[in-house]
Amino acid sequence: MADELANGSVALHRLGRMGLIQFSGADAETFLHGQLTCDVAGLADGWSSYGAYCTAQGRVLANFLLWRVGSEYWMQLPRALAAPIHKRLSMYILRAKVKANDASERHTVLGITGDDASSVMAGVFGDAPGTLHEVRQSADATLIRLAPDRFEIVAPAESTTRICEALKAHARETDAAHWDRLEIRAGIPWITPPTQEQFVPQMVNLDLIGAVSLSKGCYPGQEIVARTHYRGQLKQRMFLARLAVDDGVHAGDRLYSAELGDQSSGMIVNAVRSPEGGHDVLAVVYLSSTEKGDVHWKALDGPRLEFGPLPYAVR
Repeated sequence: MADELANGSVALHRLGRMGLIQFSGADAETFLHGQLTCDVAGLADGWSSYGAYCTAQGRVLANFLLWRVGSEYWMQLPRALAAPIHKRLSMYILRAKVKANDASERHTVLGITGDDASSVMAGVFGDAPGTLHEVRQSADATLIRLAPDRFEIVAPAESTTRICEALKAHARETDAAHWDRLEIRAGIPWITPPTQEQFVPQMVNLDLIGAVSLSKGCYPGQEIVARTHYRGQLKQRMFLARLAVDDGVHAGDRLYSAELGDQSSGMIVNAVRSPEGGHDVLAVVYLSSTEKGDVHWKALDGPRLEFGPLPYAVR
């Protein structure tokens, strides 16, 4: 699964599929800490964390990137889920001193990738986050480091054109599919409408990317999440795979294996076209099925998934 960008090149991506919710107020930290899987109370100013929001049954409604700027918190999640998650969380604010605003229309999310991405960021903004998940503020943008060669920029919509023009002096604008491939190959899942309430956090490896705190108190689904961890009841995990199918691969597609017959053995979480042909996918599959390498798309006689390594150990 080779990257299609040449070494040293830098790419700019417009991540229009992402939405934003802004939380402010004296009780924002306490409120979010009691609703989300990640350690909001332990999230320092200028840092980010992955996390999830679950039902009472421990099923993931949405996962996100959360960061703190001063006393405010910003939640980035798929745009299709921003409005419903904003509405659902707002129902529980009640008398708490918290304001939740859907900021998706007022801000733009950009991605920068490549070996020289850090230098480009420093050249355009005068600074770049130096540590993974570090967040820094420029005059008119939030800068987040997600990997050694991958950054996000969150800026007010009115500043987007100027920022993009400055970045394009050093980076080639590329479609968002390249960013999506990097996310998939990094093992970062995104729950979307077809996969809501299908998985507990561990099934999509959220515990392996720092999105689940096992030391914090109650939040919706906490008992199920903790029981899954401490009792070792997890039978499915998320894996990286290639599927030699050029069209029609979507999140929510069912997977099958001989050992389970007509019963589904898994589901596609995310999929994107590969430059080498077919699709790169993240798929939740029964562990026993992956060990046999016998997992097929949509039917027992459908195309077989070819599994590859993730950058972290799946256990």
